[in-house]
Amino acid sequence: MSQAASSTLSSDMRRKALARRGLLAGLGTMLAGCGFRPLNAPPSADDFSADTGRQLAAVRIGRTYGRSGQLLHQSLVRRLTARDPSALAARYELTVSLLPAFEAQGYRRDGSVSRIRMTMTAPWTLQTIGVPPKPVAAGTSRAFDSYNIVDNEYFASVLSSEEAERRLVDMVAEDIVTRLAITFHENPTA
Repeated sequence: MSQAASSTLSSDMRRKALARRGLLAGLGTMLAGCGFRPLNAPPSADDFSADTGRQLAAVRIGRTYGRSGQLLHQSLVRRLTARDPSALAARYELTVSLLPAFEAQGYRRDGSVSRIRMTMTAPWTLQTIGVPPKPVAAGTSRAFDSYNIVDNEYFASVLSSEEAERRLVDMVAEDIVTRLAITFHENPTA
């Protein structure tokens, strides 16, 4: 193949690649323009107004107990202050209690449990800080997860259960923050 034919071939390939990129960029712009956003995409600044972010950052988390409560507290703080880290004064108090439940899902031939299903239920209430406190919102968040109990590998089983607990706590925290954001968005004077 001659050098002229080679350069023509590579310029055609470049043109086609640029056309594909332009088509993909145009398609992405069209989808974004119609309001499409992947469900698992991280929240963007356009999702909620700045006022909603300030209200979320003004939520103080009440006392939580145990290791699961500590993980939930950290996860909620991370999500609430990410909206507006400059907020200083707390105006709301979020009270959450975690209720974990365990259920055997699988058994080995000898009758021992091989799989556990964890359910984390978290009833929560949001109220204003003041005398008397005024209820703003309430609800219950629930998440499910499972993990295997590995035969003769104790530490692997413990790590699996701890990771399942972390995932559950993160799912519950995300659900609570989303519900709070919806509440603040629908009722900005709360």
